[in-house]
Amino acid sequence: MDPTDNRLLPGACDGKHQVRISVDRGGTFTDCVGVFPVEPSTTNPSSERTAVVKLLSEDPAHYPDAPREGIRRILEIATGRPHPRDAPLDTSNIESIRMGTTVATNALLERKGEPCALVVTHGFQDLLKIGNQARPRIFDLSISKPEVLYQQVVQIDERVTLVGYAMDPRPSAHQQTGGSSDVVVGRSGEQVRVLKTPDWECVRKQLQQVYDSGIRSIAVCLMHAYTFTAHEDKVGDIASSIGFTHITLSSRLSPMIKIVPRAHSATADAYLTPGIRRYVDGFASGFDAGFRDIRVDFMQSDGGLTPVDHFSGLRAILSGPAAGVVGYSVTSYCASRQVPLVGFDMGGTSTDVSRFGGEFEHVFETTTAGVTIQAPQLDINTVAAGGGSRLFFRNGLMVVGPESAGAFPGPACYRNGGPLCITDANLLLGRLRAEHFPHIFGPNENQPLDIDTTRSLFAELANEINGGASTGNKSLDTAGQEKSVEEIALGFLQVANETMCRPIRTLTEARGHDVQKHALACFGGAGGQHACAVAANLGIRRVFVHRLASVLSAVGLGLSEVVHEEQSPSAAVWSTAANQALSVRLDELSTAARKKLASQGFSDPQIRLQKYLNMRYDGTDTALMVPCGGDCLARFESMHQQEFGFVLKDRRIIVDDLRVRAVGSLAEAKLGQVYDELDVLPRRRLQDPQVHPAFVDSVSVYFQGGYRKTAVLKLGALQPGDVVLGPTIVLDRNSTVLVEPDWEATVTSSQLVLDRVSATAGAAAAAAQTDSIRRNPTKVDPIYLSVLANRFMSIAEQMGRTLEKTSVSTNIKERLDFSCALFDQHGNLVANAPHIPVHLGSMSHAVKFQLQRINLREGDVILVNHPQAGGTHLPDITLISPVFREGRIIFFVASRGHHADIGGILPGSMPPNSRELFQEGASSMGMKIVDGGEFQEANVRHMLVDEPAQYPGCSGTRNYRDVLSDLKAQIAANHRGIALLSQLCAEYGLEMVQEYMGHIQDTAEAAVRALLKETRKRHGTGQLKGHDFMDDGSKINLCVDIGDDGSAQFDFTGTSPEVYGNTNAPPSVTHSAIIYCLRCMVQSDLPLNQGCLAPVKVVIPEYSLLSPSPNAAVVGGNVLTSQRLCDVILMAFGIAAASQGCMNNLTFGIPAIEEDGVRYEGWGYYETIAGGHGGGRDWPRGQDGVHTNMTNTTITDPEILERRYPVILHQFSLREGSGGAGKHPGGNGCIRDIEFLEGMSVSLLTERRAFPPPGLNGGGSAACGLNLWKRRLCSSESNAADTQHAAELDKTGAARTQVLNLGGKNTVFVNPGDHIVVMTPGGGGYGK
Repeated sequence: MDPTDNRLLPGACDGKHQVRISVDRGGTFTDCVGVFPVEPSTTNPSSERTAVVKLLSEDPAHYPDAPREGIRRILEIATGRPHPRDAPLDTSNIESIRMGTTVATNALLERKGEPCALVVTHGFQDLLKIGNQARPRIFDLSISKPEVLYQQVVQIDERVTLVGYAMDPRPSAHQQTGGSSDVVVGRSGEQVRVLKTPDWECVRKQLQQVYDSGIRSIAVCLMHAYTFTAHEDKVGDIASSIGFTHITLSSRLSPMIKIVPRAHSATADAYLTPGIRRYVDGFASGFDAGFRDIRVDFMQSDGGLTPVDHFSGLRAILSGPAAGVVGYSVTSYCASRQVPLVGFDMGGTSTDVSRFGGEFEHVFETTTAGVTIQAPQLDINTVAAGGGSRLFFRNGLMVVGPESAGAFPGPACYRNGGPLCITDANLLLGRLRAEHFPHIFGPNENQPLDIDTTRSLFAELANEINGGASTGNKSLDTAGQEKSVEEIALGFLQVANETMCRPIRTLTEARGHDVQKHALACFGGAGGQHACAVAANLGIRRVFVHRLASVLSAVGLGLSEVVHEEQSPSAAVWSTAANQALSVRLDELSTAARKKLASQGFSDPQIRLQKYLNMRYDGTDTALMVPCGGDCLARFESMHQQEFGFVLKDRRIIVDDLRVRAVGSLAEAKLGQVYDELDVLPRRRLQDPQVHPAFVDSVSVYFQGGYRKTAVLKLGALQPGDVVLGPTIVLDRNSTVLVEPDWEATVTSSQLVLDRVSATAGAAAAAAQTDSIRRNPTKVDPIYLSVLANRFMSIAEQMGRTLEKTSVSTNIKERLDFSCALFDQHGNLVANAPHIPVHLGSMSHAVKFQLQRINLREGDVILVNHPQAGGTHLPDITLISPVFREGRIIFFVASRGHHADIGGILPGSMPPNSRELFQEGASSMGMKIVDGGEFQEANVRHMLVDEPAQYPGCSGTRNYRDVLSDLKAQIAANHRGIALLSQLCAEYGLEMVQEYMGHIQDTAEAAVRALLKETRKRHGTGQLKGHDFMDDGSKINLCVDIGDDGSAQFDFTGTSPEVYGNTNAPPSVTHSAIIYCLRCMVQSDLPLNQGCLAPVKVVIPEYSLLSPSPNAAVVGGNVLTSQRLCDVILMAFGIAAASQGCMNNLTFGIPAIEEDGVRYEGWGYYETIAGGHGGGRDWPRGQDGVHTNMTNTTITDPEILERRYPVILHQFSLREGSGGAGKHPGGNGCIRDIEFLEGMSVSLLTERRAFPPPGLNGGGSAACGLNLWKRRLCSSESNAADTQHAAELDKTGAARTQVLNLGGKNTVFVNPGDHIVVMTPGGGGYGK
């Protein structure tokens, strides 16, 4: 775009629909790009002109609608004629309008959508309130969760289920072979049994009541409607006849298995789409002919356009960001060079990062504003770090965001009394120039950015940082090396840049891509100021900044294609024969998709089809969308190897979905032109920028090491081939690009291409500062402390992602029951990614135990799970890897995962009635699973298979293959941690990394000491007491003595002796509970590490419930007693009433069997069930149906549960009235009713069935939990052995039900038709 180009639309084109307009309506600004024909001239040979308009998205004093106002201004630019603001716009010159909008996103975030109702299968009225039962942030004691979108729920008394189940070792025995009137074949090919057809007249009355209440929009989501649609279709017909104006059927919107995300998606569509339609209608009313003669398309979250009348709220969530991905992929990717791109879109409140490697990368299940969306979306990760992100100094650390100053008051420099933000840091350092920024601030909106206020606030912050005021710890005092305001501002930018790098590493390195082989495509209003620094942090050497980077999403709209998708569910097992049948179905979907685009005016040559199969290994939930064409099996295995690091040659492959993406293109996009131009472009280095026509000013800009003289150039005056050396500021009308030292920028016709050149003074200055810190390691640099704290946590997170992606079991891969951590050379915890709380403080015990016990050498990996060696319970196996340098240990990394079966007396290794440790499975005090780099599989097999089977009534692991695979995944995670630590040491030096590992622990210690001092002051005493009882009467007694210096003794004297049962908890569990509770009570950003326990002394009586003998059973201690410990600690501190105090462990399964010489493998299933959250001092009520305290595992989706196992989930709802009363009432527990279709063993390991969760400060106790066995008694033995659905027994009139209370801990053998009903405890109330 040439700012001097004033050419108008030629007269011959006037009124001929020649102007193409793209509009990106963002949260703060609306960007409009218009392209129209012009007459070429001698000075400008181009036959097209591009006009750009940028305006506020909300400015009611001047215009009612920003996109329409932007179009009005574009038309004035194109025609040279005024278009009155108060008159409908003349559409005669408009060819097309393409639009991306945040209307749906804002409505979701602000909860300002259409009142709607959810229609759901009976028993699942609270399905979306419970969700996956995990809490969003594990250290948030208040457990804040977004509200559901619907206003009413209608329960339809209907039910279908699947015939057979995926884990069946003999599937042919359970398939219906013909004739049954209640069995039909669903869309997926699965057989579906109709258990109950609704009373349609009753349904009509229910819907009429909803309609009469004023609601006009409904979402319908019934169990297994992804494959059996008849009941949803009928509900939709009835609703339409009543008069509902918007009806969303989940089976049509998102025909994919998993009822929870499908119901979320249907509800979101019903909530958002009516508002979208109203907005579109209002938008159209501002044009003289509406949209009659122009093409209007809206951008969807998947990166494709759709006609305005097909646009829905569900597919609009990422409308704007998706257009940006299209923009940079088309303008900066070259298929022949195959250099993948990382998209970096930095705006005012957040930064969106994405990746493009030649094809759009889609995800099919995401969560936005607490709502899980099941629809194709571009894989875009958002981090809360933008220009308006706030700057804090907390607990000795420099923190950026997630809080934002927003558009108002905005950053401090906006003259509205706002706080310090990233924008202020850039302004202070001279990277953002007030004299070249629009003068739109102050009461009269005519003043520049206010650098004086910014400098004043930074001076205050500098005094705080230099004095160590926020740490409360003299060891963190930075006296003697005080930081200037510039150094502090630069430090905050470094922290922000590191924060933004973390999701980029997730998109690249964590998925098997080398980030250094990418180029960075930078856009958005604030991105150009950070592009070089972010790229340098990642090792990326090239950055693309489009000339229209500040409006690249609008540019992307103009480059986008129209997309229509058809999708159908499947349950086919991959085979040659199945492939042929799948091809026929794909052809049918292709015909439907092609027909849809043809109806929109696309001819066959303009349509291309992309076919996909959604494939996964049997027994896993992680599917990959595999492009068809060629060998799909080979492509699936290649993609699986790339994404997860392994293939499973002996596993069946399941096809979950068939998908066809039809793309209609009016003009073929030309990719990679920037590379072609760079190849032939003659370069001219600007050795003296001051003599160039683009020169504006020469200013001082602060970089590492001090101020540097920096030229300011105007982008519009730079010509293709000009090469600008850093440091330079390149200004555009709407953005600023900082070319840092050691970088140069080559100007092309469309881009600024920034390349990293050899290190010079800038890098030398940075190295000098690092060397200075190394020479004085006892003094703490708050900048490096904050940056390295981020890096330590990033390493732990990347270890976790490696473990998640390379594991195979449901427990680790899907329930995420694992943790990863790094430790200093002494075994002290340095960083633990926030995974499972009960693991947090205990792994350090395991590391220190091995450090004293085993002679370690490089390449060793230690396996340990014994409770006396730092373990928690036996299924949690820890792998520890020492990190060596020059023959000495410099760090440790470790990973802990819950393995589904490690032997013992029952499948699942979670026996409710174990008395001795050997009954719970394999145990090890510490063995080398890898010895000097050699994997010791023979020893592993002996430990897991042979040793446990030596005990009476016990077996070795029942699933050795999966356990072995997951152990190898843990080894891979540790290896990843070692590599990243080595890289960190290469960057900063070993001495500095080790010293700052100590400093980061000091910050945690200081924060905990401050908390304890404040607690002593608030209570008026240092003596705190608490106690509670286990269901067997065992007492947990706690006395906390807080000293004046912020130290504390946690004394558990008075706790009952160890029990002849399995609720004994090893000391490591008690330490985990203490460190978790302390971290939660700090209530601000704080790295969880060993420093949290530094001021704490723990006294536990030997051979008590909390320090049992070596052979005591402990499986319940980890999952039950740990919860009670947290309740006791939080009640002693006066923070919260008791939560449910239990994890409600349920296991069921069948053993391996042998028939006619054929061995059939058994299987097992394990889940924990949510309950009530206690009311607290600082929150209005406890949360319903959520995991609390020491666990945060997710629960299996009901449809997946029924597909995989021979069960029917009849109810999963909240247990109303189970929460304790009080000023701040406790949350309700849950009801989970499971019917079993085959005989099998079922075990329950639960607590709070005898003693209720108590209230606090006058609050009432919650209801106890209750476990029921609804046992069918049949008139004949033949009926009892019948494996068909139990409803058939009712027809004979011979079945009756016996209800038995199973107590808290029991194992039973259920017959077909039996139900297990788990009613979980609520949370206690707080205050009268």
